[in-house]
Amino acid sequence: MSWAALLLATALLVAPDPVRMRVRPVRTTPVSRLRPPADDPLAAASTFDLLAACLAAGMAVSTAAAAVASSAPPALAPLLRRAAELLALGADPDRAWSNEIASRDKSAEALLRLARRSAVSGSALAGGVADLAAQTRHDATTAADALAERASVLVAGPLGVCYLPAFVCLGVVPVVAGLAGDVLGSGLL
Repeated sequence: MSWAALLLATALLVAPDPVRMRVRPVRTTPVSRLRPPADDPLAAASTFDLLAACLAAGMAVSTAAAAVASSAPPALAPLLRRAAELLALGADPDRAWSNEIASRDKSAEALLRLARRSAVSGSALAGGVADLAAQTRHDATTAADALAERASVLVAGPLGVCYLPAFVCLGVVPVVAGLAGDVLGSGLL
């Protein structure tokens, strides 16, 4: 009987507090906090893919741009939001896709050029945006490869500075010293 009481007391001490076990509502992250970081090289490509998918599904350009702007990187979000608002109000597409917001991002500039050209020529924007996504992804891959190659070159310098003296001290000097001892000991000189 004493073991049962001891186990019951231990269970009561170890058991979780029923007040802490209450169900709490799950906090959801607002859409504005789902933006990728500003330095993500593939964020623009994923935004272009999403825009191309919206346009290919038949959404209006203004609706697609508004839907994509909430998750676009900081360089593209204001441009997409501004274009979506102006197009929804019925503005001229050339004016809606103009670059009045100062952007130094080359992918944003490419999107603006593509959208203006599409508005003038009447060509479908979805295919061009999908191609732009592929090109942006290719540019990011090329930049990453160049950075990796540069890092490998920079790593080789310290490795050579550390390895060559060790090679000379542990590999060349003992061989030369051994040969010198044999030559001097044999009386050839």
